[in-house]
Amino acid sequence: MTHDPIYQREIQFQSSYPGRFPEVSPEDWNSHTWQLKNSLKTLPQLEKHLTLSEEERAGLLLTGTKLATAVTPHFFNLVHATDPADPIRRQIIPRIEESLTDPTEMSDPCGEDSHMPVPGLVHRYPDRVLFLVTDRCASYCRYCTRSRVVSGVSDQKLETQWEAAFEYLERTPTVRDVLLSGGDPLLLSDNRLDKILTRLRKIPHIQFVRIGSRIPVFLPQRITPELCEMLEKHHPLFISIHTNHPRELTTEVRDGLARLSKAGIQLGNQSVLLRGVNDSLPVHAALLHKLLMCRVKPYYLYQCDLIQGSSHLRTSVQTGIDLIEKLRGHTTGYALPQYVLDAPGGGGKIPINPNYVVSRTPEEVVLRNYEGKKFVYPEVNESLVAK
Repeated sequence: MTHDPIYQREIQFQSSYPGRFPEVSPEDWNSHTWQLKNSLKTLPQLEKHLTLSEEERAGLLLTGTKLATAVTPHFFNLVHATDPADPIRRQIIPRIEESLTDPTEMSDPCGEDSHMPVPGLVHRYPDRVLFLVTDRCASYCRYCTRSRVVSGVSDQKLETQWEAAFEYLERTPTVRDVLLSGGDPLLLSDNRLDKILTRLRKIPHIQFVRIGSRIPVFLPQRITPELCEMLEKHHPLFISIHTNHPRELTTEVRDGLARLSKAGIQLGNQSVLLRGVNDSLPVHAALLHKLLMCRVKPYYLYQCDLIQGSSHLRTSVQTGIDLIEKLRGHTTGYALPQYVLDAPGGGGKIPINPNYVVSRTPEEVVLRNYEGKKFVYPEVNESLVAK
């Protein structure tokens, strides 16, 4: 696995600068406001740099009806200019397949809208809530679970009722864990985010806060020392980044993650298993190992949700099981994420693992290891256990 030439290529860290933007000064390039202001959003902007396929061009012409197109210059430099099958390109360039749906796909595959006690706050698990604080992202993933409300072009809008959400949290003592998501919370200003975190920290029964963000990957320039200093005030604080392919982990991303880590923030990664992106063993192994090198624990590997128009990006569940099985025993357990499927309609995350239990009786469990060898573990004889 680690001797594979694809692995050896993808495990390397490279800068995205200057790439297609040699005229841009380092000062501008390292400014997150410049990056956002110069995001590529239109067909002419993309065609200037990419040779688009017919499927991509048609997808871009329809992009204003479902999910907007936007990609930061930093991330755009990672896109192959001529190959529509490029794993970075598949994630952020629309295709005509997004307009195709099948009866199994849903606009709200995780059933979030039906679990909102107040608009913008999802309470699906007993002890934790999902707080949707914005509908905008630095770049838009074409498989976005919340494409029904993200980017501002669909019919449904995110209408978070801030005060009602805080009041719900204050009167619901079973909630101990708040996940800020959206959209991307790190697009908010330092001051705005500080106010949200401060308000949450005043609620006694909330033990810790998490932030779900792809900003460290799409826009590493946003991870400033000032942002890290502000976040450090609100410990224990966790950030789950979203990275799907090892090429996304540039030197800029690595350095931004190091700043967050030095500020004491626990970092985890959530990937989505995507066809033609990270469904091969050498690519996935490189992703997991680069994450550890960036001080990020691989946390979840998601089976792609049944979002409308995503069939061209979804893999079989067996593909994910096979990946985990091929990794188990061949790399450290720190590198292995939990493969999960978010049950359609709001059933929550269900772990999916290879089956290592061969058989069970009241007397013993027969197991197999990563090599396929069988081992017997004797069960406790309850009659011999002192009462």
